[in-house]
Amino acid sequence: MNKKQAVILINEAAGKKKGPQNIMNIVRRTATEGYEPTVFPIIPGQLNSEDILRDFDGRAELVICVGGDGTLNHVISGILAMKEKPRIGYIPAGSTNDFSKSLGIPSAFPKALETIFSGREFSYDVGMMNGDRYFNYTAAFGAFSEISYGTDQKLKNVLGYAAYVLTAASALPENLGFKRHIKVEADGVEEEGDYLFGTVSNSVSIGGMDFLKKFDVKLDDGKMELLLIRSPKNAVDLSAIISALLRGDVSDPHILFRQVSKVKLTADEELAWSIDGEYGGSSLKTDIEVVPGAVTVMRGA
Repeated sequence: MNKKQAVILINEAAGKKKGPQNIMNIVRRTATEGYEPTVFPIIPGQLNSEDILRDFDGRAELVICVGGDGTLNHVISGILAMKEKPRIGYIPAGSTNDFSKSLGIPSAFPKALETIFSGREFSYDVGMMNGDRYFNYTAAFGAFSEISYGTDQKLKNVLGYAAYVLTAASALPENLGFKRHIKVEADGVEEEGDYLFGTVSNSVSIGGMDFLKKFDVKLDDGKMELLLIRSPKNAVDLSAIISALLRGDVSDPHILFRQVSKVKLTADEELAWSIDGEYGGSSLKTDIEVVPGAVTVMRGA
């Protein structure tokens, strides 16, 4: 009898490396649900999600991702290249697991596993950068945007979110001196200025901070949230920006916040991007657009 195919992708290096400890529980549950499970370890530079999933196009009905936000990013990229897109089951095993919080996927392993088979299907939007790079929840540039991919993995494993804070604090003087002159075009908005930081996101939590919860953020509305912070001229400006963000007040003149479907950024120097917590390359011109309902994940009921 032909069984449904399920691909299980595990990043052994993600977070606190708890994924491999639970592999038999995942395989056993997947098999008892009527699937034929095939397990692959993700080995950076040798065996990646995109290549693995290419071989299962038209065969896999379910892809289970065990890892952090960066791992899920590669899994999504692989699925979007498939003609027949399987459902996604996500077991968060990273250091901050920002996106799983937005999706309502439990962080505890037993509950996350249960969600894959008894949760509900949810089709959500992803972002596409320059026509060939996808992101689930955030593309960011500027001050502190490199913290996620620049923080030592061992430090993240031990300290979790505190590791990001420590790394940011150690780089504070350098980061606050960041400035890029950028022309912004976004769904009818056009302006130009010097910016300290920017992000296009589809999440209520970024870097472990959840100030976006104060806004009407939906993951399936064909929109993403554009947040740009203008470069402060002095300590008073910086203090005002921080206070405004903590309050969720985007009326501050240093902050540009819009819900957009497309955005084009043209900078005077190349912008280095962080994509779902990993290095995403650099460019002078960056086009980002929403791909509505691109993938389907199993989330909490």
